[in-house]
Amino acid sequence: MTTQTDNSCRPLRVLISGGGTGGHIFPALAIADAVSRRFPGSDILFVGADNRMEMKRVPEAGYRIIGLPVAGFDRKRLWRNFAVLVKLFRSMRIARKVVREFRPDIAIGVGGYASGPTLKAAQRAGVPTLIQEQNSYPGVTNKLLAAKAACICTAYPDTDRFFPAEKIVMTGNPVRKALLECPLTQAEAKEQLGFKADKPLVLVTGGSLGARTLNDALIKAVLSSSAGKSHFQVLWQCGGRDADRCRELTAGQLPDNVRLTDFISDMAVAYRAADLVVARAGAGTISELELLGKPAILVPSPNVAEDHQRHNAEALSLRGAADMVLDADAPERLWDEILTIIQNPDTLRLLSENISKLALRDSDERIVDRIQTIVGC
Repeated sequence: MTTQTDNSCRPLRVLISGGGTGGHIFPALAIADAVSRRFPGSDILFVGADNRMEMKRVPEAGYRIIGLPVAGFDRKRLWRNFAVLVKLFRSMRIARKVVREFRPDIAIGVGGYASGPTLKAAQRAGVPTLIQEQNSYPGVTNKLLAAKAACICTAYPDTDRFFPAEKIVMTGNPVRKALLECPLTQAEAKEQLGFKADKPLVLVTGGSLGARTLNDALIKAVLSSSAGKSHFQVLWQCGGRDADRCRELTAGQLPDNVRLTDFISDMAVAYRAADLVVARAGAGTISELELLGKPAILVPSPNVAEDHQRHNAEALSLRGAADMVLDADAPERLWDEILTIIQNPDTLRLLSENISKLALRDSDERIVDRIQTIVGC
């Protein structure tokens, strides 16, 4: 695998499209950074969806981005999709103009609403495309784009059920390097967060926006006094949009061993401190847990296309690499599951060992290897 900067390679014009969630944006930025390291002076342009988080995160990382007025289909209220189709046609027109004017050497899709129109426009213009599929069960858009893609970079085995086998390369999902470079020991990380170094710590996180199901399970444990009676500590990130409700319902009843916060600014420290992680089953989160070797209870969100979080969680649970609690069962089962696992060192050790075996390292460089092959540099 090539991981060194090759000065004989010319700068590239790279179009990267996708976003909507951190699970799409962070891999996209990691790929962009790896391209910049490998091909100094490259011109990298992002295409995202208007009013989604990539329109803020990408410029903050130092890259240009163009927004498309694209939106997802409403599978429950079909009558609303006329407006979605109008936005899709407008997005296709803008995407064709972007490809025509930017003249990319390669177009990369990482998933998200904007990825489809952009890669389709690139393929029609004869631009080679690379798909970075993060999930174990691909979405409809990537399945449709796969036939004309030059390469499909995946994070799970057995994706030849969905994609042409000869185009698949197992690269893993790129993650934020800062998460892997925390210099603290676990004890130091616990103390920095204000916890006791000698007691187990459970990190419960639904991401920056939060997960209501996880929050409801923690609220129930706090109100029933179960949380306060436990021998372990809890760092509970409830998310910004649910913070007021969580604080109101637990006011005056939050035990000393439970810390409630709407946002964790340094996830590297939080991960390092945690003995057990409770989280949703997004592809990015799972890749982080694999690389860090963290025992986890995964509660897949039912509110995602293709139910891909459940497929992601099942892929790990079937290998003994994580515990899975379905969203519908979490309010009743999750706290008991936390109690069972955090009190069993052998279970924690086995989960850690098994999830570590699934980690694919240097994913960003592996993907850039494929880019280099495709563009013939």
